[in-house]
Amino acid sequence: MTAPLDIDQLHTFLAIVDTGSFTKAADRVFKTQSAVSMQMRRLEERIGKQLFAKDGRGNRLTAEGEKLLNYARRIIRLNNEAIAAFDDNRLEGTLRIGTPDDYADRYMPEIIGRFAKTHPNVELYIVCENSSSLAERMARGELDIALVTHNPRARISDVVRTEPLCWVASANHPLREDAPVPLAVGRRDCLWRQLACSALDADGREYQVLFTSWSSTVVAAAVLAGMAVSVLPESALRPGMKVLTSGDGFPPLPPVQIGLMKRPGLSPSLMNAITDHIAACLDNISPAVVPDDLDSEPKGIGRSLKVRAGQMATSW
Repeated sequence: MTAPLDIDQLHTFLAIVDTGSFTKAADRVFKTQSAVSMQMRRLEERIGKQLFAKDGRGNRLTAEGEKLLNYARRIIRLNNEAIAAFDDNRLEGTLRIGTPDDYADRYMPEIIGRFAKTHPNVELYIVCENSSSLAERMARGELDIALVTHNPRARISDVVRTEPLCWVASANHPLREDAPVPLAVGRRDCLWRQLACSALDADGREYQVLFTSWSSTVVAAAVLAGMAVSVLPESALRPGMKVLTSGDGFPPLPPVQIGLMKRPGLSPSLMNAITDHIAACLDNISPAVVPDDLDSEPKGIGRSLKVRAGQMATSW
């Protein structure tokens, strides 16, 4: 009979991927770095495949490691759900979660659904505001968890997802090529707006901001009506939108990162429960993109829908 996979080893494996290094993973799972390395050697022996490969001074996931990643998250999630189903001391209380409305549209249905099923006695209080406002509310202790656009300069959140930022336009309403690019974007402190304008400025492309709103619904409406171009993470593309590329005269954009902010002092059991659910749900959105160097600065684990240039988004 084939021996089963070790849950503790899978926990450590995910900690390495999520934190970006063996050293940080050791802190998360309360083990020494040598113990973490030993666990990974034993997991590789059990799988019969190499999971990590040397890359300069660090390590990166191999193709087999990427393959195991999806299975590991599913196994851990099911294990946690099974334990919770028979737990007489189920979690209780209120969990205050903040997220921008574009993330709420895309990610929260699965996060809320899974969490409520496993922890029915926890009340979820959801606040939808822009990332800057959510960061301020976190600082005032008004929220427990916030899913925000990660600002690498501020470094106040842990990266949980990385994906391409795309230029988008209506697939049904072509834009005029002899006029400045009409933009529908967030307010001036919106990171996506700053990235879009900086890219157009560097490319010498004229543009005009026609619509400004924190509401993803308003921005999407302007795009779908053929009135403006905007920028969205790849997973947020909506039906009727088309990705614009250099072939359409648009400069490349850097990837965007989604960060998770946590309130110090939050119950560890509640914290672990919601962060595990968020990680599992974001992992289910699409395949993993592995960082080049797992022992360098943590980049998080990206997720990408792999929409091709010029392809029309058909659904969420």
